[in-house]
Amino acid sequence: MEHRPDSLGAVSQNDKKAGRNKYYSGPVSDHFDGTVFFNPGGNPPNGLRDLLKWQFGEKRNRWPASFDSPYSGTAPDARVDAGGLRITMVGHATMLIQVAGLNILTDPVWSQRVSPLSFVGPKRVNTPGIAFDRLPDIDLVLLTHNHYDHLDLDTLSRLHKHHKPLVITPLGNDRIVHSAVPHMRMETGDWGDHIDLDCDVRVHIEPCHHWSARGSRDRRMALWAAFVLETPAGRIYHIGDTGFHDGGNYRAAFDKYGGFRLAILPVGAYEPRWFMKDHHQNPEEAVEGFEICAADHAVGHHWGTFQLTNEAIEAPTEALSEALVKKGISPDRFRALRPGESWDIPAASQGAESAMKNAASGNL
Repeated sequence: MEHRPDSLGAVSQNDKKAGRNKYYSGPVSDHFDGTVFFNPGGNPPNGLRDLLKWQFGEKRNRWPASFDSPYSGTAPDARVDAGGLRITMVGHATMLIQVAGLNILTDPVWSQRVSPLSFVGPKRVNTPGIAFDRLPDIDLVLLTHNHYDHLDLDTLSRLHKHHKPLVITPLGNDRIVHSAVPHMRMETGDWGDHIDLDCDVRVHIEPCHHWSARGSRDRRMALWAAFVLETPAGRIYHIGDTGFHDGGNYRAAFDKYGGFRLAILPVGAYEPRWFMKDHHQNPEEAVEGFEICAADHAVGHHWGTFQLTNEAIEAPTEALSEALVKKGISPDRFRALRPGESWDIPAASQGAESAMKNAASGNL
């Protein structure tokens, strides 16, 4: 097992008072300057002036108060075994991945709002596709970064109480979680690290182009990441949030792994482009990334549950359909799921399977 130790206690009170990193202390690298993390060759998040320009100078499409899903109320099977791979959408970036006998949640959020305050901030327009008390036993949580629409401490506390899953997350986020759930089982890692599980599954922590913050004084103090899962049912590439970044991370993922049975890619929260482009890809870029990383199928997420940006609620699915038609890709290969909707991912194509075998044998 290759991973970084729990960073709890790694930063002294003197460091906190000096305004230094309060989540993580470690060596300088190509994406950590000793205080904050950054995107190599990329751009930092927009500053306050741009934020105010967006909030007060741009027109936001009005979302409906309710956008109910026809699939809500799903009761998942206890397990999916053998070569099966099933994805069930809960909402936004929260999905249940069932593969290799494991039940895996991505960025779990069952709260009504994604905000530091319970009474204000983006609010759900649909109920979670799976009611919390109807979840199967959860073994693993993949936590990509610390924004409130991805790291929800109330939900993590509930999961720990009822399921006690292992949480895998990039550097620094463990300290945030342990501040509220001190006994949660966690493994942290840097980009390029991997963690082996007991069921012949390996979880890799990989780069994406994003940023992190829980408030105004901790920007980029915890790392953000994508995950690659190597499983007996094939490889899965999961990105919680990312800018397209000229496709560089997708190319790196293909060069390292040689193709995927499934890519889980964000398709929403992308307008206005002048503000969002560096850190939130749009559907057309998601389709291009899908092609670059040589995935057989893709699930689109990060849309239709919390209004974070300016586009209309169904704009992501409409733009995704147009992008697929433009590229001549069947809509059966790249689907944006609604809450409660499940998809049994078809077996990988012969070409992708061959690429996976070559990668496993070291021929890539």
